[in-house]
Amino acid sequence: MATPLTAPPGRVTPPAYRDANVLRWLTAYTASLVGDSVYFVALGWSAQQAAGPAEVGLVMAAGALPRALLMLGGGVVADRFDPRRVVLGSDAVRCLLILGVAAAVALTAPALWILVVVALVFGAVDALFVPAVGALPPRITSPDQLARVTGMRSLSMRLSQIAGPPIGGLAMGLGGVAAAFTVAGLLFALSLPLLLTLRMRTAGAPAAERPAPGTARKDLIDGLRYIRRHRLIGPLVAAGAVCELGLTGTLGVGMVLLNAERGWGPAGYGWIVSGFGAGAATSAALLAIAGWLPRAGLMLAGSLLVGCAGAATIALVPSLWIAVVLAACIGLSAGVFGSVDSTLIQTAADPAFLGRVTSVVMLTMVGLAPLSYPLVGAAIGAWGAAPVFAGCGVFAGLGGVVVLASDAVRRAELPRRQPGHTT
Repeated sequence: MATPLTAPPGRVTPPAYRDANVLRWLTAYTASLVGDSVYFVALGWSAQQAAGPAEVGLVMAAGALPRALLMLGGGVVADRFDPRRVVLGSDAVRCLLILGVAAAVALTAPALWILVVVALVFGAVDALFVPAVGALPPRITSPDQLARVTGMRSLSMRLSQIAGPPIGGLAMGLGGVAAAFTVAGLLFALSLPLLLTLRMRTAGAPAAERPAPGTARKDLIDGLRYIRRHRLIGPLVAAGAVCELGLTGTLGVGMVLLNAERGWGPAGYGWIVSGFGAGAATSAALLAIAGWLPRAGLMLAGSLLVGCAGAATIALVPSLWIAVVLAACIGLSAGVFGSVDSTLIQTAADPAFLGRVTSVVMLTMVGLAPLSYPLVGAAIGAWGAAPVFAGCGVFAGLGGVVVLASDAVRRAELPRRQPGHTT
């Protein structure tokens, strides 16, 4: 059982980047994310060896379906049980699953249906992991450190996206697909002892004072009702959803098609994506170092509107280098918006509902937003990139209108470090 994390009177609480408890969580989280990336590389390569290009797409997409369908249920599970235990169980299951696949691949070429089943199971476990890991930060650090932890978490995500594919490719080059699956499984295994040593803060009402959970359906409805009625969380979740629906397709599929339309080639696309990533990583680093931003609600709205304006106009710029600079500005703005939005939600949410709140937020990102890919692709094919980027940017900007229309969001502030705490 987790040890409650409570500082003795007079003890100085370290900032998140010097807190061993936070760093253990961050290392475990990073190992899991890199394991995810290596797993997807190995899965795609296995599917390519077992079948053709169409089947590769089928296998890679198979995990997205259970993840989207079960994400809200995963939030209920995270709130009913200790999120740390849910994350531990998820990583343990993923470790055993992937190591089992590695053994099977080493012995014989797996059939396509086996890879589909593995992807489905992995996606279902992911639906438990994502809400639970999102509910952990408020339980391992103090409220005034949540902004720093959010920035550190964003940097971890960027690191995994950069490091994961090369690690998977290197493992396959040295030992084939089985070696890549083995590396992924061992990365999941690495997170387990780190999670076991986490000390948890006591959050929310004592267990004896909490209402007994009802049915899973009732708990889910209660969570959705809680989000809808909350003066701060409701508008923040709505703004994030609108932003994701408007920008995910344009910054994903749309950017590929824009690059092809302009004739900038693969190198040009790489530079644009790198610019966006550099901007997002910069915002995460700044938040991790500063730990606090003034007028958080207004800054959130401003960064969202700036990012949407950049997305709306990037298809109009005349040269590649301007597009790269603009992509960096979009990434910086999106990073500030996402980090502040996440920190405000985690700070304001009742710990009893945090898993369900996280599940709704993540559902818009990994479940609903990708649905815009075919729509954006078809629209650019019919009308060209410029009007589609402009329309999607304006649509995403409606999230800024939602934020500015909420007095609670406009006045929202990040928790400040208390006197007596070092920085």
